[in-house]
Amino acid sequence: MTLTLILTRHAKSEWDDPRLDDHDRTLNARGRDSAPAIGAWLKDRRHLPQQALVSTATRAVETWEGMAPHLGSCEVSFHPRLYHPAPDTMLTHLARARAQTVLMLTHNPGIGALAASLVRDAPDHPRFADYPTAATLVVRFDAPAWADITCGTGEVLDFVVPRDLIG
Repeated sequence: MTLTLILTRHAKSEWDDPRLDDHDRTLNARGRDSAPAIGAWLKDRRHLPQQALVSTATRAVETWEGMAPHLGSCEVSFHPRLYHPAPDTMLTHLARARAQTVLMLTHNPGIGALAASLVRDAPDHPRFADYPTAATLVVRFDAPAWADITCGTGEVLDFVVPRDLIG
């Protein structure tokens, strides 16, 4: 069976209010532009998730809300443990996924580390290593279930950052 994973880091967030808890930071103007651009790119490239696993952080939820109108019918769930998770935590959540194409929307450094560990060959993109805000990797696995995917076996289908789309 072929499984497709879309790993998206949340879009650019505000840092203006030092009193605001990190979990509650919202998207800034650039982030509000990037989220729908990434959603439209996924739609144009026909990378449509059937299930989305999203961090509960405000900036992640707002990123999802910006992307979602472009993605059609998708079951979404929000997970507190996907707020600044380690790669193994993300894999634990992914192992319970039921859909063939899953989008995971969370934070760095975990999402970038997970992306790098899953792929057989990294995409030829200068920003893959630092996985900037709203970076999105689409990777395919030949595995019977999400619990069976292993590091270093994913085939990169696509990778993009917002600057590739909106400058």
